[in-house]
Amino acid sequence: MSDYDSTDLKPGNGKSLQVEAIKDGVVIDHIPATQGVKIIKSLNLFASKVRIAVGFNLPSKMMGLKDLIKIEHRQFNEQEVNRLAIFAPNATINVIADYKVVQKTKMSLPSSIHGLFICPNSNCISHNEPVTSSFHLSERQGQTILQCHYCEKSFKLDIFAEI
Repeated sequence: MSDYDSTDLKPGNGKSLQVEAIKDGVVIDHIPATQGVKIIKSLNLFASKVRIAVGFNLPSKMMGLKDLIKIEHRQFNEQEVNRLAIFAPNATINVIADYKVVQKTKMSLPSSIHGLFICPNSNCISHNEPVTSSFHLSERQGQTILQCHYCEKSFKLDIFAEI
């Protein structure tokens, strides 16, 4: 495979963006603008000791603006990929080895997520019983919708202010 080269970060006519390459790790590209911080918090990356390079509100031909996250010496498990996909269902994960892309994965919204959010419905049984939160996920008109498994109420992702 070729070197990592985001089409939106190519050098050219003096308007290029300089984002340092990483030798080994992952690059999460095509994150909707403003979602990068939520991904970092969700994956608890602030607590890690690995180097992280982040670009916010970068120009993108496809999206207008986007965020980008590069993480050295890190891979994601399936649960982490599902968490990432909630905030950036159309993102791409590029696995980097020796400065080259060795695997490229296009994200997709998982069908459900467990233990990440607390149901916003204060009458939901999940607030009073020792159960793990569980939501069924869907996308409507470009918005991620979470439906609580217990109370069956639906909420837009935006209502979940904190992770």
